Amino acid sequence: MTGTAGGPGDGDGAPGPGAGASATGSGLRRRRGRRWLRWSALGTAVALTGAAGIGWTVYTELDGNITPDEAAAAELARYEKERPASLVRGARNILLLGSDSRSGEDNSRYGRDPGTERSDTAMLLHLSADRRSATAVSLPRDLMVAVPGCRRPDGSRSAPAFAQFNYAFEVGGSACAIRTVEKLTRIRIDHHVVVDFHGFKKMVDAVDGVEMCLREPVTDKAARLRLPAGRVTLSGEQALGYVRARKSLGDGSDTERMERQQRFLGALVNKVRSNRVLLNPVKLYPVLDAATSSLTTDPGLASLRGLYELARGLRDIPTERVQFLTVPRESWPPNPNRDQLVEPAARRLFARLRTDEPVTVARAAEPRPGGRHAPGRSGDAGGADSGDHGPYEHGDGPSPEKRSGEPADGLSPTPAFPGNTAAEDPCG
Repeated sequence: MTGTAGGPGDGDGAPGPGAGASATGSGLRRRRGRRWLRWSALGTAVALTGAAGIGWTVYTELDGNITPDEAAAAELARYEKERPASLVRGARNILLLGSDSRSGEDNSRYGRDPGTERSDTAMLLHLSADRRSATAVSLPRDLMVAVPGCRRPDGSRSAPAFAQFNYAFEVGGSACAIRTVEKLTRIRIDHHVVVDFHGFKKMVDAVDGVEMCLREPVTDKAARLRLPAGRVTLSGEQALGYVRARKSLGDGSDTERMERQQRFLGALVNKVRSNRVLLNPVKLYPVLDAATSSLTTDPGLASLRGLYELARGLRDIPTERVQFLTVPRESWPPNPNRDQLVEPAARRLFARLRTDEPVTVARAAEPRPGGRHAPGRSGDAGGADSGDHGPYEHGDGPSPEKRSGEPADGLSPTPAFPGNTAAEDPCG
C-alpha cells in the first residue's frame, strides 16, 4: 500500500516515494544540508583558489618591482680578494644610497638629466647579530676619501683619486661607492640599497605622511616647500624637499641637513611601527609596493624573500635602539667646504661596528653660531682626542694604545656619539 504524501510508508518500513518531497520532511532537510555543504565546499575552494591566485599575482608584481644590481655584483666579485672579511656571524652592514638621478618622467621634475647620478645621501646601516640594535651612520657627500679606480658605465675605468665621497657613486655607481666605504672603514658591506626621488616620495605617501616639527615657518622655492611652524605632517613631495633643502633651513650646512635626514628617518620608523602597518595587509601592500618600486639592490636582496628575511630581524628592535649619527668629521684644511674624519673618534666608531660592539648615541649640544661645523659635532661625546686629526686613509693618527677602539681616558667602555634615536619626539 502506497502512503500519501507525508503518510506512512509501505509495509517493510522503507519510506514511500513521496516522503523525501515533503516540505517539512527530514529527508528534505538532509538533502538540502548535503547540497549546502557541497556548494560551500565548492565556494571555499573557488575563494581559496582565487585568493591564492591574487596572492601569487601580488607577490610576483612586488617581487618584480625590485631591480637587481647585477653590474655591481660582478664588479665586486672582481675585487673580492681585496675586500674586508665579515668578522661577526649574523651581523649585517648595509649601504643605503639616495640617488639624485633625474632620469625618468617623475625625477626629471627636479632638474636636467646630465646622464649621471650622485649619492645625494649615504648611510651605513649596521644590524647587530642579535638584532637588538640598528645603527645608521651618515657619510657626508663632501667627505674627502680615497676613491679606487672603478669601472665607469661606458666600460672604461677611472684612475684612483682623492676626492669627495659622492664622486665614487658618480664615476662608478654603487660598486665604486661600496669599495670606497670598505677601504675607508674596513667594514664588509653585505648588502646595498639605492632609492631615487620617486621611490622616497611613494614610501612616505604610503604611510599617509610623516609628522615632523618645525621651529619656524619654511619657504623654499628651490625645494618647493611652504610649511608653517610647529607639528606638520609631511607628504611625500614635502618630505623630499624637507630632507634635501639646505639654504632655507637652519644654518644651511650639510651637517644640519644630515641631522634632519636622520630625524626624519627616525620619525618614519616610528610611524610604521606605531601604525601597525606590518600587521595589516591592507596597509602593508601600498608600503611594500612603494618600498620595492624605484629600488635597486644587490641580487641577495632583490626579492620579497630577501627583503623579508632582512625585515624579520628588525621588527622587534625597540625604537630607542634604532640609532642615527654622523661619522665624526671636521672641515678639511685645504677647503673648509669639504670634510675629513676626526681621529681617533672615527676609527673607534668603525672598529665597534666592525666587531659588533655596542654603540650609543647622545643628543648633541646646541650649535654655536658662526661655523660650518659646530663644536661637539666632530668628535664623540666621550671626549675624543680632538688634537689628532690625521685622515684615516693616510695611515697617520693616534698611538697604538688609542687604536684599540677603547676610550683613551678609560672612563667608559662604550663611547657615546652625538646622534638621536627613533624613539625621540621630533618636537622634543
